[in-house]
Amino acid sequence: MIEVPQSAEAIRGAVASGDLSAVEVCRSALARIEALDGSLNAFLSTHSERALARAAAVDASPDRKTLPLAGVPIALKDNICARGTRTTASSRILETYEPPYDATVVERLEAAGAVVVGKTNCDEFAMGSSTENSAFGPTRNPWALDRIPGGSSGGSAAAVAARLVPLAFGSDTGGSIRQPAALCGIVGFKPSYGRVSRYGLIAFASSLDQIGPLSTTVADSARALDVIAGHDSRDQTSAIAPTGGFHRALTGSFSGLRVGVPRGLVGDGVDPAVLGCFERALEVCRDGGAELVDVELPHFAYAIPVYYLIATAEASSNLARYDGVRYGFRADTAGGGLTDMYERTRGGGFGLEVKRRIMLGTYVLSAGYYDAYYLKAQQVRTLIRRDYDRAFERADVIALPTSPTPAFPLGERTADPLSMYLADVFTVGANLAGLPAITVPCGLTADRLPVGLQLTSRAMDDATALRAGDAYERATLWSRQLPAIATSSTPR
Repeated sequence: MIEVPQSAEAIRGAVASGDLSAVEVCRSALARIEALDGSLNAFLSTHSERALARAAAVDASPDRKTLPLAGVPIALKDNICARGTRTTASSRILETYEPPYDATVVERLEAAGAVVVGKTNCDEFAMGSSTENSAFGPTRNPWALDRIPGGSSGGSAAAVAARLVPLAFGSDTGGSIRQPAALCGIVGFKPSYGRVSRYGLIAFASSLDQIGPLSTTVADSARALDVIAGHDSRDQTSAIAPTGGFHRALTGSFSGLRVGVPRGLVGDGVDPAVLGCFERALEVCRDGGAELVDVELPHFAYAIPVYYLIATAEASSNLARYDGVRYGFRADTAGGGLTDMYERTRGGGFGLEVKRRIMLGTYVLSAGYYDAYYLKAQQVRTLIRRDYDRAFERADVIALPTSPTPAFPLGERTADPLSMYLADVFTVGANLAGLPAITVPCGLTADRLPVGLQLTSRAMDDATALRAGDAYERATLWSRQLPAIATSSTPR
């Protein structure tokens, strides 16, 4: 039986040195998934043959010693395209879709030596905060199997938390990397908008979506960002900006950092256990050498309604392509006309939450309502962005809880969309403003449910958010806490 390290950095070092082969590491990950995922439903598919062939290619590569992710098994949220793998976005309408191309992030990850072992569950088309909207059943939280893992990247978060893989990737439109990472007790990083190519990401809301890593350590997320960041001519929203050096920015120190605290936002609606963990996290930052400063985000209270106007409008436009004509699911409409085929296909292919958001988005874009809703939301979005700009005149990072509550029981909020939407109250602001933000574990409740600390920095200053998260991680032991399932041994 071989012992495989739990971090991507340690795996990369073992494979580069020859202490482990990429094939051995890959077989170990596949064995853990087979043994443990039945109770989690984190994976929608695994790709053993493809993964083992890729691992063997890494072992045979003359560049193995220099590949930044040599032999590291990774998982992809099932809205990220990878050639020859079923990519469904957890929707019946794409149940049989196999993309003929790789997303840019997949190209870059595999070029760096990473091995894709499978695709993870998510809320359908990334629309949700609990991974209960998947057409293929909910994912369960590794810390408590009767609770949600967060969403929409809940499968990726659960896979990393259970140590099925050391590194996974998700998309973040309003908190969909950070919120599940927090609820599963791991690191989640949303890069600046434009930092990472969205080519090959199945679109939800194009002005908000961003691909990012979920990992066991901040160092692993920084290493992953070094690989996937950079301009891509195939993505018109991809920024031309300096990249690299994110891992080198991790000094382990808070020295010189100003941590802004918008205390007026942290009160009503925040679970007392979460609030206690947040206050103790601020003390750790201060004791480590950071300066705590009060900041204000006066329009932050409007972030949720603004987000759900803009995101649904863009979703309505993006999802119009799923019509049963070009690819994906087509309903049986024998004897019906074209309109009947559209209605039956979209009615049967989309789930309830996706239909709700399409209808909301179509409404706010319709004649007579566009100015009152969509245009007004964009104007307030600008005010929110300016609030952040003013706050960053006084602070280098802004600290908030990642989620107002710990993971809640499965089914608790499925009949109450507004309550579900409020789970993202602290995360949507970074998406609206295009800012980088990280969540790191900062405590456990009395029921041993994880709590996350969110740190947001200036646009294109991803390195500072990573540095602050790394400093907090090194100053505490929370990232070393594991759910019981993560310590389960599996045959190798």
